[in-house]
Amino acid sequence: MVAVTGGRLLLPNATVAEVITYAEPEPVNNAPRWLLGRVRWHGWRLPLISFSRMVGYAEEEGELGAKVAVLKSLGDNARVPYFALLTQGFPRLTTVNAEDLVAREDEEGAEPHPAIQSAISLREDDAVIPDLEGIEAAISEALLSESEAA
Repeated sequence: MVAVTGGRLLLPNATVAEVITYAEPEPVNNAPRWLLGRVRWHGWRLPLISFSRMVGYAEEEGELGAKVAVLKSLGDNARVPYFALLTQGFPRLTTVNAEDLVAREDEEGAEPHPAIQSAISLREDDAVIPDLEGIEAAISEALLSESEAA
């Protein structure tokens, strides 16, 4: 369970490579507001995203106590095998049993954001399961815009 500004994400433990301390990212030219820049990690320059900005949970991010979760990409883009996600604190390991996981409906008539696969409740915690492949595609598109502008 990963806390982000305005919400929580439920991610498979296997997708989280490491959690690192937040450092000011290098800017990305012509980036959407949710693409905060690039952070250095083990020789890579990873795109750092704000899920909260991407889906409209928050316009601004708090940097005090922020961490960065390095996630393994699910896609086959060899140039971006990882990406980084701004979090509020450390992710919390939790066991998920089928009987504890309940799909929940968002506001009636509201179309879910393309970066959200589903909204869930896990015991007492409301969260969303992000569409990691969709997020990776959005990152690739944003980085393509940067290289086209150069």
